[in-house]
Amino acid sequence: MIWIDLLRALGLLLILEGLLPLFTPERWRAALRRFELVSPRQIRRAGLVAVAAGVALLVVARWWS
Repeated sequence: MIWIDLLRALGLLLILEGLLPLFTPERWRAALRRFELVSPRQIRRAGLVAVAAGVALLVVARWWS
């Protein structure tokens, strides 16, 4: 059962991640170019914030159900 939920979540993630390059490829490319200007430390911080937000959402979803 948990594997099915994980596959659903991964599928939804891929759909959401694919929307920007699908509908606005030039803006997506420009956004990627801006990452060259950002330091690795800032990218790591952004990754940490994303992971923490994801964990918080999972905890809230688990608590809510």
